[in-house]
Amino acid sequence: MILPSDIRIKRFEDRSDRLLIFTVDASGSAAVARLAEAKGAVELMLAQAYARRDQVALLAFRGTGTETLLPPTRSLVQAKRRLASLPGGGGTPLASGLMAAGDLAQLARGRGLTPMLVLLTDGRANIPLTGDPDRVTANDDATRIAASLRAQRLSGVLVDTSNRPTDTARTIAAALGARYLALPRADAHGISTAVTTALGA
Repeated sequence: MILPSDIRIKRFEDRSDRLLIFTVDASGSAAVARLAEAKGAVELMLAQAYARRDQVALLAFRGTGTETLLPPTRSLVQAKRRLASLPGGGGTPLASGLMAAGDLAQLARGRGLTPMLVLLTDGRANIPLTGDPDRVTANDDATRIAASLRAQRLSGVLVDTSNRPTDTARTIAAALGARYLALPRADAHGISTAVTTALGA
């Protein structure tokens, strides 16, 4: 006779490494403070990366394009060195940031990683992919690329950094299919905790 206690069910856990792609809005007057908190959040999450097998990357978009401040890494020492000097100011090329995150996500998949997006922005794009100031086209570009990333199943979270959250960032989050978090005055610990919870880490 077989008893219920004799039955064993083994659950297989996905052991593939994750890559958290921090994509940070480095434009405008609040850029320095926003990047400083993003830096702190990345360092906090890197401190736990070995246990979770996560890698972390940091992209910053401002002016007319996007810069890779930190390539995928688990090294806390390397992260602190790369993030020591943070640029800021200029226009908001949100579409460029999203496109760069998508490109990095594709590379990550090719290396057997599972990419997840952590986007910090107020969602107020004003520089389209052409590089010429045009708020309407910039928003259209950002929404279109966000939707394409959703189609590629790039999951993640959008952290709204505006002082007074509006529908702008929520619209981008919806297009991405990302979880929306309104944290206008979040510090590094707040961002790290919220992102870790949202991503189920």
